[in-house]
This record gives sequence, structure tokens and C-alpha cells, in this order.
Amino acid sequence: MSRNEVLLNGDINFKEVRCVGDNGEVYGIISSKEALNIAQNLGLDLVLISASAKPPVCKVMDYNKFRYQNEKKIKEAKKKQKQIEIKEIKLSTQIAQNDINYKVKHAREFIEANKHVKFKVVLKGRESQNSKAGLDVLFRVQTMMEDLANPEKEPKTEGRFVSWMFVPKAKETPKNEKKTKENNPPFNRINLMKGENHAKNED
Repeated sequence: MSRNEVLLNGDINFKEVRCVGDNGEVYGIISSKEALNIAQNLGLDLVLISASAKPPVCKVMDYNKFRYQNEKKIKEAKKKQKQIEIKEIKLSTQIAQNDINYKVKHAREFIEANKHVKFKVVLKGRESQNSKAGLDVLFRVQTMMEDLANPEKEPKTEGRFVSWMFVPKAKETPKNEKKTKENNPPFNRINLMKGENHAKNED
């Protein structure tokens, strides 16, 4: 927030304002001139909070501190809203091993660049009624990615596709590595077969 976006101090000129303090103080309904005097005596600013209220509401506060905290909150919110880039790689149930190697090579490069990778296996014909063939391909991919990435949840059935998201592994310290492995056992073929029965349709 910049000074051009708010009215403060001498720029506020109302016959009456409802004046409050930054820590809950209530100064009552007074003239804007009186409110400014209160702010100046405290070494603070008078800031117009709501011009549409009747009477308008002003607050006695440290405006520079308020502006700094507000800008900090905005930056933190933008940081949290930063979207993670997801790379999608399509496979087929009949894919040859050398083609898997090629696609996994690129997937690993994406993971190393801190991107997420979503593998999608196309199910054709009757395969869409039984996703086992697609899960088998995803299992082969998972064994080639497990040193660098973790699978996110279980595989998902999405219409004519079976997909699985992989995310970069968190960097670990040696003493925490054993504990992490115990808490996050690797997916195996049994887990994947369970995934066939329990995979949910999700975006």
C-alpha cells in the first residue's frame, strides 16, 4: 500500500470522524483536526480507514510500520500462491523399455529442476475396464524414479488414463534418512494392485 492509496494526517478533513487507536483505544466522535492532534501528540499518524462510514473512521497508528507489515503479508501470500510447474508425460501399455528409459530420463531432469512430473498411461479398448496393464507400466517407472522422487498418493484412474504424480524428494540429513524411510515405505506391486481397486477419480 502506498501513501497515494490512503488519506492520512493533514489530508483528512471531516467535520466529524470516529477515532480509534491501533491497540483498541476509543477516542470517540471528534473532528478530524482533534484526531490529528491526538496522533501528533503520540508521535503517530492519523489514517482514514473507512471513508464511507458515517461518520468516517480514522485510526491513530504508526503508518510506516503498518505499511511494512502489510507489504510483507502481500509478499508472503504471493509466495504461497506461486504455482508448481507440472510436466506431463504420456506412456502406453505396449511401450518398449528403451522408450521408457528415454521418457524417464526427461522426467528425472524435470524433477532435478524441482518440477512435478505426472505420468499418464493411455488405456485402449478393453484396457479401460481393467487398469492392470497401465499400473504395471507405472510400477516400472516408479522403480526408475524412486531414488530421486516420491510418488504422490496412489495412482489415479482418469477416464482412459491411469496416472501417477511424482514429486521431488525432500533433502534429508543422514540421521533423519532412516526414520523417513520407515515412515514412508516404498510402493510395491501389491500397493499398485490395491491402487487399481481404490484409485479415485480426481483432478
